Amino acid sequence: MIGSYVAVGDSFTEGVGDPGPDGAFVGWADRFAVLLADRRPEGDFRYTNLAVRGKLLDQIVEDQLPKALELAPDLVSFCAGGNDIIRPGTDPDEVAERFERAIERLTSVAGTVMVTTGFDTRGVPVLKHLRGKIATYNGHVRAIADRYGCPVLDLWSLKTVQDRRAWDGDRLHLSPEGHTRVALRAGQVLGLEVPADPDQPWPPLPPRGTLDVRRDDVHWAREYLVPWIGRRLRGESSGDHVTAKGALSPDDIKMRIGKVA
Repeated sequence: MIGSYVAVGDSFTEGVGDPGPDGAFVGWADRFAVLLADRRPEGDFRYTNLAVRGKLLDQIVEDQLPKALELAPDLVSFCAGGNDIIRPGTDPDEVAERFERAIERLTSVAGTVMVTTGFDTRGVPVLKHLRGKIATYNGHVRAIADRYGCPVLDLWSLKTVQDRRAWDGDRLHLSPEGHTRVALRAGQVLGLEVPADPDQPWPPLPPRGTLDVRRDDVHWAREYLVPWIGRRLRGESSGDHVTAKGALSPDDIKMRIGKVA
């Protein structure tokens, strides 16, 4: 019975792509926290989301790890390194060494540390050429998890999120349904009975013509790709001036999810 949970990470864990009714993001970690809280007596569960979009591994370790260590929760989810891996010239072996040092610190305090792998990017235009690099990093993450006894939220093997409906319009972050499926898989990883199957097939889609695909690609490049490249060239991060959500009430999360469901 997990009585406290801290989520550490970047945009994936913050919940980008899954906006609530007030525009603030919900995301898989918040949804997963509700699954955990439902197994506790009312009011007997503490949840804190420290994740901030755009953060690199060292920034996560510097800003979020001390707070997670201070809270010493029953469970920590740690998803970091993805933003490092997609940067040109980074070495997945070296990033993994820094990742392991963080896991060593967390496992000395938290009851359980759940780590996550990266997604299979074969269908992501900007990232598909990095598929081998991401797979290498994933191999390191799994090996580190073995050494420290960490459960693994394996996003590479979650095939249903390869459907385009699992992704937000920016093609870099999950949609609300995508986040929901990851939350359900996280529950399965910890042996929970979950209310739905994250591997449930999507309903069939009508065929798309070449013109429709091309039109979508042009719109995506104009609205998302060009600004993303611009931020990289200027050395800016989407997480600049963003504050972590911090402590959240599972009841408040349920209310926000209910308003957009």
